[in-house]
Amino acid sequence: MALVLGAGWGWADDAAKIAALEKQLSGTKFIGAFTIDGKKGAPAKEEYTILDVRKIGKGDLFLFRARVKFGKTDITLPMPLPIKWAGDTPVISMDNLSIPGLGTFSAHVVIDGDKYAGTWKHGKVGGHLFGKISRIKTAREK
Repeated sequence: MALVLGAGWGWADDAAKIAALEKQLSGTKFIGAFTIDGKKGAPAKEEYTILDVRKIGKGDLFLFRARVKFGKTDITLPMPLPIKWAGDTPVISMDNLSIPGLGTFSAHVVIDGDKYAGTWKHGKVGGHLFGKISRIKTAREK
């Protein structure tokens, strides 16, 4: 099932837009690749399982409970991530955010339907990331 977020949606209000985003991102898997600036060769694989997402507080923070897999890292943790809006398109937009067990990152990731793409930076290293978003079966659905 493809996500239905992206440009062209006329949301009635912010509450409806936020509720739709929470529903659409919860229970998904981001599977793709990332590049490292200046490094030749094929992009490295990455995988993020988003167990659930919910808005927290009055600002732009959303709590992602996610399993992050890249390289030798495989960790599940809660991550408060800011989401900005480019019109009706959500953009995970973080600047020097410390993620326990992973380090400090900057990233700007556009969610467009069943695809994601963006840029990332960890210290002096950075690059691009991109991939597909798909639904996962929850314990209730299995």
